This record gives sequence, structure tokens and C-alpha cells, in this order.
Amino acid sequence: MALTYGFIGLGHLGRHLAGSLVRAGFTVVVNDLDPDNAKELVAAGAKFAADPQAVAEAVDAVITCLPSPKVSERVLTGERGILKGLKPGSTWIEMSTLDEQEVQRLGKIAADAGVRMLESPVTGGVHLAAAGEITVIIGGDSDLYDLHLPAFQAMGKQIFRAGPLGKASVIKVITNMLAFIHLIATGEALMLAKKGGIDLTDAFNIIKASSGNSFVHETEGQVILNGSYNINFTMDLAVKDLGFALGFGREFGVPLDLASHALQTFIRARSAYGGDAWSSQVVKLLEDATGTDLRAPGFPAEL
Repeated sequence: MALTYGFIGLGHLGRHLAGSLVRAGFTVVVNDLDPDNAKELVAAGAKFAADPQAVAEAVDAVITCLPSPKVSERVLTGERGILKGLKPGSTWIEMSTLDEQEVQRLGKIAADAGVRMLESPVTGGVHLAAAGEITVIIGGDSDLYDLHLPAFQAMGKQIFRAGPLGKASVIKVITNMLAFIHLIATGEALMLAKKGGIDLTDAFNIIKASSGNSFVHETEGQVILNGSYNINFTMDLAVKDLGFALGFGREFGVPLDLASHALQTFIRARSAYGGDAWSSQVVKLLEDATGTDLRAPGFPAEL
């Protein structure tokens, strides 16, 4: 008999992950602070519950996809939180990006209440989540990994177990750190090309076919050239994740010169454009500084 899942947090990413579970035939009970975020999922077959406790009472495992450790803890331990509803021996699956110490601390809180935890942050972008092809990175006990693997396979294409609880958060933060560094680099490369008299469409395609290519150039480069910057990931989240990376650098004794520079650049961009601005808009700092835009025809507004 298939396990039933709750899903709490139906933002840009979570709604697509939950939708993949629904499409795969799982029984899914959803909740979000904004009930409107659940409408399409309910129309597709999900059930809506009024709060995290009500979700937990109705399912075998609860998945959360939330914006910060503080929110995750509130949903876990609050007055109508997950731990008030899950049966002993049930699973809490945290898909939010947290740091290692927070994952381990929250895992202990759950364990003390008789609930086992898996972490499963994802990487690759919202467009891959929408297609059910995002990469899922899992930390936690191997038997729990095996138990919930069918659900992970419904949500993602490549599934990795990174080790015990906490290790998925480390490698996820590393992948995000690289993405933000690549984002700044692709903006500089495209601006250098434009100032050097290269057609931006040609520049995009030549870089894509070169040794200097990156996943970020292929994806976020397109919405930069469109001018929408819409990657469905905010400045606030970028600053949070780069802060986690710098924290790991201090903890592990690794100098992170490029990540440090990237964090300062994103802090400037957040100050200029707001925390809710798309993270790709960090490139606009360079556009504003040079008085030159990076627009080119034929690129999509959203991936």
C-alpha cells in the first residue's frame, strides 16, 4: 500500500514538488498560509488541511518546503504543528535549504517526539521541479531513504543519498554557492561581449558551446537577456544560502574568496532592488553601473 504524504509550503518550488506527487498517484494533503496557493493542487486531486497538525494527522509522512529555519521550526513545533499530529515512528521530510547544525538540531527535536527526519533539498531550478526532473539530495538513515524513494522518484530525476542527516544540506549549499558565483560571472561575460561589439545572441550561443559554459549561463542567462530576470528565486534566499556557505567556510576552515565577494554583491543588489527581487537581477547592478542593458530578442521570460 502506497504511503500518504502531507506537503506544507506551496511557494514557487513547493507547489511543483507537491504537484509531481499528485500526478504520480500519491494521496497528498496540502497546507499553505495562503490557501490560494493550493487551488490548482486541490483541483488536481490533493486535499487541503487547515494547519500543519491537521495535515500530519491525515498522513504517513509530512514534507515541508519553507523559506527559513525559523519557519521550519515553527511549523514543526508550533501549537498546531507537525509534531502534534504525526504518529510515533512517522517521518518528517524537510526539503527546505537549511544549514547542517539546524538540520541536526531539528532532527533531534523530532526524534525526541518519536518522529524520524529526512532532509531532501533539491537543486536545478523551479522549471525542472515543474517537469518532475529536479535533482533531489537526501540525508538521513538508509532505511528511510529506501522507504520514501518512490516519492522522491516522483518529484525528481536524479536522486542522491549524501550520507547521514545534515550532509545533504552541506552539498546543497555548495551547489547554490557555485550557482550564484556563476550568475555574477555570466553577467560580466555578457556585458564584456556587448561592450566589445558582439551580438548578444551570438555571445550567448558561443559561450554555451564553449569551455566557459555553465548550467546557470544556459538557464538564467536566458531570462537576463529577456529582461524579466524571472528565475523564481529571490534575493533574500540567495543571501541566506550564501550566508550558510560562508558559515561552512568558517566551520571547516576553508577560505571562500569568491563566495565572500558574491555575498557582498548580492547584499548590494538586495539593497538596490529589494529582497523579493529575483536573484538573477543581481546582473542589473552591472547594467546600471555601465548604463547598458543586456537585452536580446527571442529569449523566454520564464523557463
